[in-house]
Amino acid sequence: MDEDRFNISVRKFLKEVGVTSQREIEKAAREALGSGRLDGTATLDATMTLRIGALGVTHVVDGHIDVG
Repeated sequence: MDEDRFNISVRKFLKEVGVTSQREIEKAAREALGSGRLDGTATLDATMTLRIGALGVTHVVDGHIDVG
């Protein structure tokens, strides 16, 4: 295995996950705030699940996102 190539590929994937996930969260929060479904001082419970079937990996990260 080419460790450098592997590391770069993993980092590229994680960067894409982070950027696209942030956009989706921000979009959904703005829409919820605009429609009144979300309070501007809310804390959102969030779960991110990573699955890599070929490796038999499932990794779950639970956290909180403060809106205001």
